[in-house]
Amino acid sequence: MTVLAAGDVSPGLLGFVVVALIGVALYMLIKSMNKQMSKIQVPHAGDKDKKAE
Repeated sequence: MTVLAAGDVSPGLLGFVVVALIGVALYMLIKSMNKQMSKIQVPHAGDKDKKAE
Protein backbone atom coordinates (compact mmCIF):
# COMPACT_ATOMS: atom_id res chain seq x y z
CA MET A 1 0.00 0.00 0.00
CA THR A 2 1.30 3.44 -0.94
CA VAL A 3 1.04 6.27 1.56
CA LEU A 4 0.94 9.78 0.07
CA ALA A 5 2.19 12.90 1.80
CA ALA A 6 -0.26 15.76 2.32
CA GLY A 7 1.26 17.83 -0.53
CA ASP A 8 1.16 14.97 -3.06
CA VAL A 9 -2.61 14.94 -3.55
CA SER A 10 -4.23 17.30 -6.05
CA PRO A 11 -7.76 17.58 -7.51
CA GLY A 12 -6.49 16.88 -11.03
CA LEU A 13 -8.44 17.14 -14.24
CA LEU A 14 -11.75 16.01 -12.73
CA GLY A 15 -11.66 18.78 -10.12
CA PHE A 16 -10.92 21.38 -12.80
CA VAL A 17 -13.77 20.13 -15.02
CA VAL A 18 -16.26 20.24 -12.14
CA VAL A 19 -15.26 23.80 -11.19
CA ALA A 20 -15.35 24.89 -14.85
CA LEU A 21 -18.86 23.43 -15.30
CA ILE A 22 -20.08 25.22 -12.17
CA GLY A 23 -18.62 28.46 -13.54
CA VAL A 24 -20.35 27.99 -16.91
CA ALA A 25 -23.66 27.18 -15.21
CA LEU A 26 -23.33 30.29 -13.00
CA TYR A 27 -22.63 32.46 -16.06
CA MET A 28 -25.71 31.10 -17.86
CA LEU A 29 -27.92 31.58 -14.78
CA ILE A 30 -26.81 35.20 -14.33
CA LYS A 31 -27.34 35.90 -18.03
CA SER A 32 -30.86 34.42 -17.85
CA MET A 33 -31.65 36.36 -14.66
CA ASN A 34 -30.60 39.64 -16.28
CA LYS A 35 -32.83 38.87 -19.27
CA GLN A 36 -35.82 38.20 -16.99
CA MET A 37 -35.14 41.28 -14.85
CA SER A 38 -35.10 43.51 -17.94
CA LYS A 39 -38.66 42.35 -18.77
CA ILE A 40 -40.04 43.69 -15.46
CA GLN A 41 -41.74 47.05 -15.76
CA VAL A 42 -41.55 49.01 -12.51
CA PRO A 43 -44.08 51.83 -12.12
CA HIS A 44 -42.54 55.18 -11.22
CA ALA A 45 -43.87 57.68 -8.69
CA GLY A 46 -44.83 60.08 -11.49
CA ASP A 47 -47.02 57.44 -13.14
CA LYS A 48 -49.03 57.03 -9.94
CA ASP A 49 -49.79 60.78 -9.80
CA LYS A 50 -50.99 60.81 -13.43
CA LYS A 51 -53.50 58.01 -12.77
CA ALA A 52 -54.95 59.84 -9.75
CA GLU A 53 -55.90 62.89 -11.85
